[in-house]
Amino acid sequence: MGISRDSRHKRAATGAKRAYYRKKRAFEKGRQPANTRIGNKRIHLVRTRGGNQKFRALRLDSGNFSWGSEGISRKTRVIVVAYHPSNNELVRTNTLTKSAIVQIDAAPFRQWYEAHYGAAIGRRRQAAAGKGATGEEDTKKSKSIEKKQSERLKEVGKVDAALERQFEAGRIYAVVASRPGQSGRCDGYILEGEELAFYQRAIRK
Repeated sequence: MGISRDSRHKRAATGAKRAYYRKKRAFEKGRQPANTRIGNKRIHLVRTRGGNQKFRALRLDSGNFSWGSEGISRKTRVIVVAYHPSNNELVRTNTLTKSAIVQIDAAPFRQWYEAHYGAAIGRRRQAAAGKGATGEEDTKKSKSIEKKQSERLKEVGKVDAALERQFEAGRIYAVVASRPGQSGRCDGYILEGEELAFYQRAIRK
C-alpha cells in the first residue's frame, strides 16, 4: 500500500466515503520513520523533491549542545534518553527525536567553566573521595588572569544548584532541538531553571 500523506483516502467528517478520482502522487508520498538510536554514527542520504537531500541519521553518538546562560556550545557525547514527552517506548529503545530529553557528558562544559572562571564546578564528590579538587596545582597563572577570573566569577559565575549537582554526577540533562531523521544531527541545549525543574518532576513520575 505504501505510506501516503494525502487525505483523499480518508472518509469525510460525516463518515461518507469520498470518490476516488485520481491515483497516488509522488508529492503525497510518506517515508518510514528514521528511529535514530544511540550508537556509532550512521547516516543515509535520501533524495527528495527537487533533487534536494535529507540526511537520515540511523545511529548517532554525539551532538552540539549549547549552554544558554553562559552563551557557549560544545560537542559532547549523548549518553542516554532519559524522558520523552510523547512516548515511553522511545525512552526504552533510546530513540533520538526532536524534544527528547537526553543525558549528555558534562566534561567539555566543566573544562570550559574551569578555564573561564578559574573555579571548580561539580568536584565535591571527588574532593570527598580524597582526590585533588582540580588540576590547578599543575598550571601556574599570572595575577592578572587570576584577577580577571575572580571578577568574572563574582559577576556571572553563579551556577544553579540543580545544575551543579548534575556536574557532580558527570551527566547533564539536555533537550534535542534538531530533527535527527531529517538533518542527520543531534543538536540541542542544556536544561536550566524552570524548564529543568519541570522535566525533573516528569522524570521522577
